[in-house]
Amino acid sequence: MKNNQLFRIGDLAQKANITPRTVRYYENLGLLKTKTQRTEGGQRVYTEQDLLYLLRILQLKKYGLTLEEISAIIHLGEADYSGEKRRLELIKKYKKLIEQQERKQKDIENLILQLRQNVKQLEKSENSFTSCPGETCKTCEIKDTCQLAKIFNENR
Repeated sequence: MKNNQLFRIGDLAQKANITPRTVRYYENLGLLKTKTQRTEGGQRVYTEQDLLYLLRILQLKKYGLTLEEISAIIHLGEADYSGEKRRLELIKKYKKLIEQQERKQKDIENLILQLRQNVKQLEKSENSFTSCPGETCKTCEIKDTCQLAKIFNENR
């Protein structure tokens, strides 16, 4: 990017891969940091700083933060010019997101394991598919982790 480059709203939106309407929406919510300048003809023009701020907003959204959470972080800067409060809040949010994603990852890994076990069992039990769960549970290799077997055996 060139220094002091100005962008019209369409150019800014294109660089951020969003619509001009979204730029206006973020502007109306007070998410864009700098004050929008206007040309003599009344068109909005944005700075490189606006583009960087917009890209940060989009990054935070991609990470799962809501616009309300993003706004709260941005507005922390109004009373803290050093950025320390925003930095600490982002660390807290990122750690929370990491924990959430790690839980999801564990759930996905467990699902994949169950699916692999089910494939293995189904490949071995060509003639006993209709008795699963049921009589085949006694000799099934996955009976200890099989949700169907657990439910079936609890109801017996």
